[in-house]
Amino acid sequence: MRITVCGAAGRMGQAILRIAKSDENIKIAGAVEYDESPALGTGVPVITKASEIEKILQKTDVIIDFTNPESTLKNLEFAKKHNVAVVIGTTGFSQEQKDKIAEVSKFIPVVFSPNMSIGVNVLFKLVEEAAKKMKGYDIEIVELHHNKKKDAPSGTAVKLADVAAEAVGKNMKDVGIYGREGIIGERTKEEIGVMSVRGGDIVGEHTVYYIGMGERLELTHRAQSRDTFAAGSVRAAKWLAGKKPGLYDMQDVLELK
Repeated sequence: MRITVCGAAGRMGQAILRIAKSDENIKIAGAVEYDESPALGTGVPVITKASEIEKILQKTDVIIDFTNPESTLKNLEFAKKHNVAVVIGTTGFSQEQKDKIAEVSKFIPVVFSPNMSIGVNVLFKLVEEAAKKMKGYDIEIVELHHNKKKDAPSGTAVKLADVAAEAVGKNMKDVGIYGREGIIGERTKEEIGVMSVRGGDIVGEHTVYYIGMGERLELTHRAQSRDTFAAGSVRAAKWLAGKKPGLYDMQDVLELK
C-alpha cells in the first residue's frame, strides 16, 4: 500500500508518518505541505509542495489528508483525477463542503471521519444506545482540546451531538445550543448543549452527559496521544484497498455498523 500524507509537517502528519514507517505493509510515496511551508525540502521522506502533488499521485494508492477544508477539497479533486483513494481526517467543513466530498466519493473510495480512533468510534455506538434508553434525560456534551485547534466545536463533538440527537428523534439544527451566557432562562427539554474548552496541550477529550433527577451518566473518551488517530488513519488506508467508490467512515472500517 503506497500512501501520500498531506499536512505532513503538522502534529498529525508527523504521527502518521511515524506509524506508517513502522508498518511493513506500507510504503510512503510522498509527504506534502502548503507551498510556503518552512518544512519544504526537509524530512524523510522529503516534504513536497502541495502544488506538485500530481507528480506524487502517479505512484500513490491512498492519500491521508489532515490539512484544512479548502486544501482537502483541492487534494480530493486531484485524487479523483488520478483515481486515488482518500482518507480524510480534516475537520471544520461546512455542509456545502461535505456535500462536495460526497459527490467526489461517487468516483473514488473515501473514508471521511471526524475521529479515527477505535475508542471514539465505539463511543459513537454507546452514545446512540444510551440516548435511546434514557429518553427524557438532558444531554450535554463537553469537549477539550489544545490551544492551537482552530475549529470549535470539534468535529468529534459535532458527530456525538448528531448521533445523540438522531437517537431521540431530534435534529441539531433545531435543538443545538453552543455555549451559554447571560440571562437565558431555564434549560428547555428539547435542547442539546455542546461546550468547547481550549487550553495547553490537551490532545482531545469528549464527555457526553445524560442528566436526570437524582443521577447522571457520563461517557468519556480521553486521547492520550495523537498516535491513536494516526494508527486509525493508516488502518483506514489499508482497509480501502480494492474498495469500490463510495463514502465510508470509521464505523465501516471497524465493522461497527
